[in-house]
Amino acid sequence: MRAFRPTVFVATAALLAAGVAACGSDDDGGSDATVAATAAAASVPTAPLVEGDITVFAAASLTSAFEEIGEAFEAANPEADVTFNFASSSDLVTQINEGAPADVFASADANNMTKLTDAGGAAGAPIVFATNVAEIIVAPGNPTSIAEVADLSDPDLIVVQCAPEVPCGAYAEQIYANAGITVTPKSLEENVKAVVAKVTLGEADAGIVYATDVIAAGDEASGVKIPTDVNVVAEYPIAATAEAPNPGGAAQFIEFVMSPEGQQILSARGFLPPAN
Repeated sequence: MRAFRPTVFVATAALLAAGVAACGSDDDGGSDATVAATAAAASVPTAPLVEGDITVFAAASLTSAFEEIGEAFEAANPEADVTFNFASSSDLVTQINEGAPADVFASADANNMTKLTDAGGAAGAPIVFATNVAEIIVAPGNPTSIAEVADLSDPDLIVVQCAPEVPCGAYAEQIYANAGITVTPKSLEENVKAVVAKVTLGEADAGIVYATDVIAAGDEASGVKIPTDVNVVAEYPIAATAEAPNPGGAAQFIEFVMSPEGQQILSARGFLPPAN
């Protein structure tokens, strides 16, 4: 993914070697070797450069990780310029299906990616590049002493969550069902970052977000783990769009996300690897 041309060096080295061989031989075989080496060097392709604008529509929960990935990608490819549109996956896929120009779509769930593929909006089969789990976000130090999901059913608590069509909202409903409880949220937010904001600003006691969002909140929030038998595993698929203005750049960005460097950035932000 680096913006350099290693194959140019190989080709040049081959030509130099051929020249040396020719100079060191007086017979006709040296001339034939030069021709063969020159032909072989000419057949070696040069590495394509990643350049131009690349527009990535990505789930709000990917904000910090993808911003870092974008910086690393641009550092490796100085001629490329990555622009992000972060929002709920449901909003993003609606925008793309209605004609918004995007090169890449990264969703926080399979359902919204399916909306893209069913509409013929994906250039190829989506790839799951990360997974995540849900967590209860509370104020620093957990002042309301929330210990488990069942505590969220307390009507005296101000609980907020994403709207049902948003992945984090659908996951929250699934978690409540798994726990056998009913929770009446005080508000339904447009994306997971809005849930985080309500809690960190003191406007809500708790909410269901991703574990990565609690990490990203730092000292402004605390998290309460959700047991595996109640929790959900969110899969994050990524795909180039069928109408990508920069299809080559889209493919290279996806390749970078799947690369060891991209995966390390995601892991450092709390994302889990794709399930085998």
